[in-house]
Amino acid sequence: MTTRPYEVAVRAEAELGEGPTWDAPAGRLIWIDILGSRLHTYDPATGRRTVRRTEQHVGAVKPRAGGGLVLNLRDGVGLLDPDGDRDGGFRWLHHEPVPGRRANDAAVAPDGALWAGTMRYDEAPGGGTLSRVGGDGTVDVVLDDVAVSNGTGWSPDGRLMYYIDSPTRRVDVFDYADGRVSGRRTLAEIEDGAGFPDGLTVDADGCVWVALWQGSAVRRYTPDGELDRVIELPVPLVTACAFGGAGLSDLYITTARVGLTEPPALAGSVFVVPEAGKGVAEPAFAG
Repeated sequence: MTTRPYEVAVRAEAELGEGPTWDAPAGRLIWIDILGSRLHTYDPATGRRTVRRTEQHVGAVKPRAGGGLVLNLRDGVGLLDPDGDRDGGFRWLHHEPVPGRRANDAAVAPDGALWAGTMRYDEAPGGGTLSRVGGDGTVDVVLDDVAVSNGTGWSPDGRLMYYIDSPTRRVDVFDYADGRVSGRRTLAEIEDGAGFPDGLTVDADGCVWVALWQGSAVRRYTPDGELDRVIELPVPLVTACAFGGAGLSDLYITTARVGLTEPPALAGSVFVVPEAGKGVAEPAFAG
């Protein structure tokens, strides 16, 4: 069950590396450094890397259907026009600053809406939200009482949504239909001493892969909630994971070094597990 098949994809010292997302049209991995306010890209075929500074802390970045990127930022959701990740072209889609609060993880639903999470900087219970952001900028707050809104993903058939509020130590599952969720229940609980669940991704078999903050690992849970695989990593702060590569078979894993007095050499790097499984293509944002 426990394996160490990882390689170092990007050697880096990200303060809070997060949000790996495979941009299929561009053949590249997008990832971010939340607290470093950096948007990174990596092309595994050529090794080419780019870095762009964002004007404020950025919680997630996803491709848009018409080209460009959508950003979950401290003060709201913004858009970069095609090629804007290099040349500017930023505008706000929804701007709603809240003192003491920032953006965190986000994911694109089967209908193209962005499900965007927030949290307070002090991680106060009830200080964060999970909202559905439509392509036209309409915002519906789905959950208004979370602490650290984190991993979000959907089953391959689109009927289930998985969600993590990290301090609960749970991976929850909802029934999902027509942009709405219901029937919240627990898929899995992370035991004391194993870290906190952070980002997640769902594979083609419906299994849920969960990054463990302070847990030095990524775990895979079956649709029934059974733990059936553990990937151990040489760093404690494992933040998120996503499938990428031409066949969506390589698992990319982001990590952090924030708060570590003596961070391991690879803390803040991006790891990859070749041929880890088979991912599901995440839809592009409809805005």
